[in-house]
Amino acid sequence: MDLTALLGEALNGLSGFYWGNVLMIAIGVGLIALAVIKEYEPVLLLPIGFGCILANLGMSADTGLMKVIYDAGIRTELFPLLIFIGVGAMIDFRPLLAMPHMVLLGAAGQFGIYATLLLAVWMGLPLNQAASIGVIGAIDGPTAIFVASKLAPEMLGPIAVAAYSYMSLIPIIQPPIMRLMTTRAERRIRMDYAPRPVSPQAVIVFPILVTVVVSLLAPEAAPLIATLMLGNLLKESGVVERLSKAAQNEIINIATLFLGLAIGATMTAHSFLNPQTAQVLALGLLAFILDTVAGLLFGKLMAFVTGGKINPLIGACGISAFPMAGRLSAQMAQEEDFDNFILMHAMGSNTAGQLGSVIAGGLLLALVTQLL
Repeated sequence: MDLTALLGEALNGLSGFYWGNVLMIAIGVGLIALAVIKEYEPVLLLPIGFGCILANLGMSADTGLMKVIYDAGIRTELFPLLIFIGVGAMIDFRPLLAMPHMVLLGAAGQFGIYATLLLAVWMGLPLNQAASIGVIGAIDGPTAIFVASKLAPEMLGPIAVAAYSYMSLIPIIQPPIMRLMTTRAERRIRMDYAPRPVSPQAVIVFPILVTVVVSLLAPEAAPLIATLMLGNLLKESGVVERLSKAAQNEIINIATLFLGLAIGATMTAHSFLNPQTAQVLALGLLAFILDTVAGLLFGKLMAFVTGGKINPLIGACGISAFPMAGRLSAQMAQEEDFDNFILMHAMGSNTAGQLGSVIAGGLLLALVTQLL
């Protein structure tokens, strides 16, 4: 081969798609840097970043080992469900059972999902893509991935990155909204924690009852709610400690590792560097903000109705993102009054939001499936 031919091949290699790959590798490195330096959701952003690098070196979800991982864990929906078993094993539903009215905040915290869905449809997006983008607002990675893998698998990469990135950015995104939407007096409201006692039998019956009721009312949410409640039952039963610990550690860690790699492997230059990705990120952020605003507004309404007995900050953790959102609300209250402890109330709202996000995802699946 002469020098001219070699030069031609080199120039072809440096055209469009190659530079797109270089940019995506830089994005992968950036995600790893966020995980390592800033510690933003490192358990998932690090494998996603590395998977993104591999995808743009020719090891995408369409070839080789990455295809095996993607087909085994994403196409079958296995990885999000395994993660939900681990999440369920970490959740304590006692604050919610002791304060069942927190369910209202968990419901209010899903408003942004449906508002964003309607906006996305108005903008011309297909219903399946609009629903997949809207569910980002719950800030529940497994639910967002589960819904997107069923309704819009072509958008799985940016949706997963948005969901987990915004989860890691909760301490940055939510506080300004919380300060803007509430007064200092409202943030200083102290809430008495004298809940009714929750019996050991109740915490065992609860996951079984929720699984049955939600599966009957929203069958599309059955896999998500069933795995979440299975994990919780493992913990609360007290008789399968090895399984509970495995769910909280080995199972969720392995599933998260391979889920991150599989998601990253979809982030090729061709699939990621387009206007649609920017649209997903922008609408997903809007859904998150609207969920937070709706939760705070409902918290303010509850404060008014109860004569100042409810701190509106607990409305902000009516999203999912357990337990980060609950801890942030409690921290915001303590910044105004160091002796103000609303953590248990915030966790009640936060666990309600976890249930609400799963139900919202199931309802979206049922709605879109019927309409398409």
